[in-house]
Amino acid sequence: MKILVLGGTVFLSKAVAAAAVTRGHEVTCACRGTSGRVPDGARHVVLDRDSPDWSALETTELFDAVVDVARHPSRVRDAVATFPSAHWVFVSTINVYSDDSIPGGTPDTLPLHQPITTDEDPMSGPEVYGAMKVACEQVVRTGASSSTVIRPGLIVGPGDPSGRFSYWPPRVAEAGEVLAPGSPDDPVQVIDVRDLAEWIVTCAEQRTTGIFDGTGHITTRSAFLDEVARGVGAQPSWTWVGQEFLAEQDVDPWSGDRALPVWLPLPEYAGLMSHDVAASYAAGLLTRPLADTARDTLAWLRATPDATTTGLSREDESAVLHAWHNLGE
Repeated sequence: MKILVLGGTVFLSKAVAAAAVTRGHEVTCACRGTSGRVPDGARHVVLDRDSPDWSALETTELFDAVVDVARHPSRVRDAVATFPSAHWVFVSTINVYSDDSIPGGTPDTLPLHQPITTDEDPMSGPEVYGAMKVACEQVVRTGASSSTVIRPGLIVGPGDPSGRFSYWPPRVAEAGEVLAPGSPDDPVQVIDVRDLAEWIVTCAEQRTTGIFDGTGHITTRSAFLDEVARGVGAQPSWTWVGQEFLAEQDVDPWSGDRALPVWLPLPEYAGLMSHDVAASYAAGLLTRPLADTARDTLAWLRATPDATTTGLSREDESAVLHAWHNLGE
């Protein structure tokens, strides 16, 4: 197959291009190229989507499939109009859903944000980002001859520019007493970038149609942390600290310099990491053990000193643990 990846230099789009090359496809990556190199074996065509010159791709009839991760509706409209006959695999987000409190949701059952069809600043918040992605999905579904829409949850693994999951492997590898947020039974749901990329290529190959949530099986926070520990070869001691106390200590959820990543307050976010993904696995999604992801992420972090990480400093963690142990004195 001839596959066009709109992107190809960072995290997911780069993993998609690499997976497609490995499977023997003819891969073209169209992007500015300012964020890095495309994978070996892929062709790079310089393209600025703010003012794209599609003639640089020689002809618009070459590609069997297009993979796009864009978040600006105007860019998606322009690209779909240029390649309407290709099978599109559009990477959206679970931020398209307007209610994060519903556990066990699916694309058929969860409500969506009203679409924002203009290009807004995606850093305005997940609601704006999600609403623009809703508009992008609509463009793909109505304009392309066939399409797969994949809505990923938290994408993790080597190369992660967000630094969220990346907090846990090095922290757990240090062992000792580790602050574990929330409850051992809280739901956790992530996907390795390499598994998501392989599935995206499968959907392109099979011209799979439909809308799917792109994330792994639901696990518990206790199992999540134990798998990270297994992957990095450590035996820490978990100290479980409830969410109310964490809030009192000004510990942030999800990401940030004073956060415990991959933790979200409940019940308002009870559905964000508990999607029913049976349909995704039925459509060909395969996922590796989380321990493998943790091991490989730690190796990547050690080889990449300038990699982005986020989360509590060891000093701040110690202070919160000290306050927890002295609670009630």
